[in-house]
Amino acid sequence: MARLLARDLVFEYPGPIRAVAGLDLAVDGAELVCLIGPNGCGKSTFLRLCAGLLVPARGQVELDGHAASALAPRLRARRVALVPQYLPALPEVRVSDFVLSGRYAQLERWNRVSAHDEALVHEALEACDASEFAQRGLGELSGGQRQRVLIARALVQEAPVLLIDEPTGALDPEHQIRVFELLELSRSRGSTVVVATHDLNLAGQFATRLVLMREGRVVADGSASAVLRPEVLAPVYGPHLHYGEHTLAAGGSQPFVMPWRGA
Repeated sequence: MARLLARDLVFEYPGPIRAVAGLDLAVDGAELVCLIGPNGCGKSTFLRLCAGLLVPARGQVELDGHAASALAPRLRARRVALVPQYLPALPEVRVSDFVLSGRYAQLERWNRVSAHDEALVHEALEACDASEFAQRGLGELSGGQRQRVLIARALVQEAPVLLIDEPTGALDPEHQIRVFELLELSRSRGSTVVVATHDLNLAGQFATRLVLMREGRVVADGSASAVLRPEVLAPVYGPHLHYGEHTLAAGGSQPFVMPWRGA
């Protein structure tokens, strides 16, 4: 049974603008799946549908065989955690308290925060290289720092499914690699990780599968070597990409793709 399953998923914004158009996707446990595709292809909308923040016009999302829409919010939060691209409004809260709020789904009503909960917050901030600003206000942070804090909050939620929307857009190269290594570690420990990203090369290095989307549908699904190819990407992204192979020290090669003016 797939841990995350989308069946014939359709969603329209007012207009109407069809953002997701009959999408089918199954993700098993311990996978790191990267959703790639141009702006407006439906990646973020799909993640929000999977998290239960949007209601599909047709089809449904299943989490471990249960319809996500039928789950109470607290129970759904125990199964799936979403890291958005940004927070529409920044709460006036200390970073450590904001990360701790990710534990609400795991706490029984009226239970106090335990030493275990506090330890999870400390570990998540350490893993996200965010411990140094744990006592600062969330609004004082840069965009990249806030993104690392959002990931830490999702980690303490301890949901088996992690949905991450553009985690590296505001990060420097060192932290881009660290974030994907952290997601890879989560996958190795049994989590199902689905990432929407524009970084084709990080996706190619870390993903167990690449899912290429166009106009709300899946148009390719496979390994980096199968998807990061001119005949697959050019119809979706256009001609301005340069393709190559990087030779690995351990043997073999890794495909790479670069935006290139003269491609």
